[in-house]
This record gives sequence, C-alpha cells and structure tokens, in this order.
Amino acid sequence: MIAYLRGTLAEKGAGHVIIEAGGVGYIAGVSAQTLAALPDTGTAVRLDIFHHRTEADERLFGFATTVEKQLFEKLITVKGVGPKVALGVLSALDGPQLVRSITTQDVGALSTAPGIGRKTAERIVLELSDKMTELSGQTAGASAETGSSGGAGRAAAEALSALEALGYRRAAAEKALQAVLNAAEGGRPDVQALIKGALRQLS
Repeated sequence: MIAYLRGTLAEKGAGHVIIEAGGVGYIAGVSAQTLAALPDTGTAVRLDIFHHRTEADERLFGFATTVEKQLFEKLITVKGVGPKVALGVLSALDGPQLVRSITTQDVGALSTAPGIGRKTAERIVLELSDKMTELSGQTAGASAETGSSGGAGRAAAEALSALEALGYRRAAAEKALQAVLNAAEGGRPDVQALIKGALRQLS
C-alpha cells in the first residue's frame, strides 16, 4: 500500500496529477482543492495517498493535507459514495465548509456537489454527523495550508514543498509555516517570504 508520494510534479490535469518518483510516473486523482494548492509542474511535491483497490481496479488518490484525506476516507464509507463522488464533494466544498455542512445538517449545501442527490446528502449527514467533531478543529488550519484563500494557500503549499525538498519533516515545516502565516496579521506573504520566515522558525 502507498501512504504518500514525494517527487516531481510532472503533470496537472483535470482531476488528476502525475508525480514522478524514482523514475516512475504515478497518476493520482485529486480534488479541485488539492489541484489549486499545488505549485507549477517541475516542482518537488508531497501528497498523502489513498490506495484504492478492488478486484477489478487499482487507483491512487492524492491529498494536499491529511485532513482532506481523512474526510475522503469518511465519505467513501457512506453507501452510494465512491471515490469519484467523494472527490466531487471535496472539490465543491473545502474542508471547513464540508464539516460545517455535515454538522449543521445542511443537506442543500451538500447537494450542490456533483453526483450528490438529496437522498445521498441526507445519508451523508446521518452517517457522518457524529464523526465530524474530531475534524472540526483541524480544517481551519488545513484551509490555510491548502488554499481555500486562493493565492496565499498556493504560496504556502509551494513553500511547504520547498522546505520538504530541503530535508525538513512535513509536520515541522507545516508548524513553522503556520506560525509565519499567523504573524502576518492578515497579509499575504509570497513564497520566498514564507520560506525565509519558516527557516527562521525551524532554526
């Protein structure tokens, strides 16, 4: 089983990426949220991976954050929600929006996702509403990392990839970047400023 991939982002497409690692190109399905958070092709990246296996198929799905992967794993436990539909939900609603929609039983918001009818949305709420508490506090931080704020999120994701390429552990790099973002007081540091600030934190 593949837990994560670290390598060069070789291709970005509609709903998928190809990461070259060890001379092999791995194709992984991704949500619009993860796709927006990724840097330009040719850049070093790391994605958490869900390795989906069936008797007839084997596919990889990639996530910019552990929280998004956890949400994906919970969604596919719901009857009628397969990996493709789960990615559609994660593309339509970012982490905080998805958690909020489920916990507040906002069936209408969930129904806006492709492939999700009202009955499926009601089933998601019924089966997952009591499982969102553990994630509600994590999604806010994840949105800062992955890009629910647009360009600032992409800059953070690119800075994270650069720090990992320099040999820093992902958890330590994420913590350092979050400290820099918190200190920015609403500003939007560029990639270089984020990297420099994070390096100061890490030192």
